[in-house]
Amino acid sequence: MRLLIVEDEPSLGQQLRNTLEGAGYAVDLATDGEDGHFLGTTESYDAVVLDLGLPTIDGLTVLDRWRKEGRGFPVLVLTARDSWSDKVAGLDAGADDYLAKPFQSEELIARLRALIRRASGNASSELTAGDVRLDTRSGRVTLNGEPVKLTAQEYKLLSYLLHHKGKVVSRTELIEHIYDQDFDRDSNTIEVFVTRIRKKLGADVITTIRGLGYSLDEPGR
Repeated sequence: MRLLIVEDEPSLGQQLRNTLEGAGYAVDLATDGEDGHFLGTTESYDAVVLDLGLPTIDGLTVLDRWRKEGRGFPVLVLTARDSWSDKVAGLDAGADDYLAKPFQSEELIARLRALIRRASGNASSELTAGDVRLDTRSGRVTLNGEPVKLTAQEYKLLSYLLHHKGKVVSRTELIEHIYDQDFDRDSNTIEVFVTRIRKKLGADVITTIRGLGYSLDEPGR
C-alpha cells in the first residue's frame, strides 16, 4: 500500500514517513500544499495523511480540490486544530477521518489500516483467500495456520492483491502502489515477486491473466 503525507513541519514529516515505512507502507512526503496537491493529482495512493496548516495552499483547499477532481482516496486529516468547527470543516471538505496533534503512532497506523480496508470493501482486519491469511494488524501471513515468512516487497504485493480480491490488477497498478516515488521501478520484478509468493503459498494462489495482470480469488471461483 502506498501513502502520501502532506506535512510542512520537517521533523514531524520525516518521523511520520519513518513510522509508516516501518509499518510496511511505501510513502511519499510533500512539505507544502501545492506539492501535495500535485502528487495527489498525478500519483496513485491508497490513503493520504493531510495537515491543514500548510504553506502555499492550505489543507482544506487541497482536499476540496482533490474531491472536485474526482480523487477518491481516503484522507486522514492530521492537525493541531482540535475545535469541533475545524473537525466539521475537514469532514465536510471530504476527509474520511480526523486525528489531532499530538497523537500516538499506533493510533495513526490503526486508523489508516481501517480507512484502507473500508475503501477496498474489507470490514475485517484479517484478509483471507482459501488457506492463506494475512493479519493487517500484526503483518503475519499464514498458510493452513502455519506462519510464512515473506520479504517486505512480497508482503506488499500480496497485501494489495488481497485488499482487491477478485479483481484483475495490472502490473502498472501494482508498481504504482507498492513502490514510493523515489524507488527505481522495474516491472520485471513484479513477476519475480509473484513467482516467489507462489513457491511459498502455492502455485494457484495468484492467477496470471494474460495481457491484463494478476488476480487473487477464493479457490474454485
